[in-house]
Amino acid sequence: MSTLVCFHAHPDDEAMTTAGTMALAADAGHRVVLVVATRGEEGEVAPGVLGAGVELGDHRSDEVLAAAAAIGIHRVEFLGYRDSGMAGEDTNAHPECFAAADVEQAAMRLAAILREEAADVITVYDEHGGYGHPDHIQVHRVGIRAAELAEVGTVYEATIDRDHLIALMRARPDDLGDDSPLPEDPDDLNLGVPGHLITTRVDVTSVIERKRAAMRAHGSQIPEDSFFLRMPEDAYAMAFGTEWFTRRGAAPGIAETALPL
Repeated sequence: MSTLVCFHAHPDDEAMTTAGTMALAADAGHRVVLVVATRGEEGEVAPGVLGAGVELGDHRSDEVLAAAAAIGIHRVEFLGYRDSGMAGEDTNAHPECFAAADVEQAAMRLAAILREEAADVITVYDEHGGYGHPDHIQVHRVGIRAAELAEVGTVYEATIDRDHLIALMRARPDDLGDDSPLPEDPDDLNLGVPGHLITTRVDVTSVIERKRAAMRAHGSQIPEDSFFLRMPEDAYAMAFGTEWFTRRGAAPGIAETALPL
């Protein structure tokens, strides 16, 4: 049995990017650990979602635990930082925000969990954090340094195959909907990395209902009428049925279909 640790910035990030890979690993008998840097205090939330006196960070913490149960995750840990908000917002200057944290200190917190779990593989994000969110970029920096400190030799950068998504946007434009976070013109898409940089494509269609259930658990961020949950099943499978990674240290062009657990 191996141990996979997935490091994410906010509750709901795990559902979007690595839920299927984690579910497959758990089903294969491996230990799966989710570490979340923040509790997502700066997320946008529709009126009426939060109960009286409930803080968003506490609510989103409960949501990630529900998502973890759907996926089959064995342990969830929070690194103890605050959500920084989107780039350029005043919240970037909060003294406890993750994006402004000392990388070495944050890496030491994460490394302690990696050592405790005797982690074999860790996932972080690509150097742009997928789409430029400052907390996601910090996950890249902190996760790589923590792997060095804990001597975890296998590091994967979770990302998006930009070419695949552009092709899908062109082939299925009617599936996007008015509330899609994607640009109207596929050529304006600036998510993930070009397809030739991807080293690992994991087919997660066998567990895609659990991935969708994990998304649904994050109702404060992904309401039932959202673009993500309204997508037809076949379109959802095309968009989310593969999870993409780049293995650090590997030459582009290798064609892995699973993480080495």
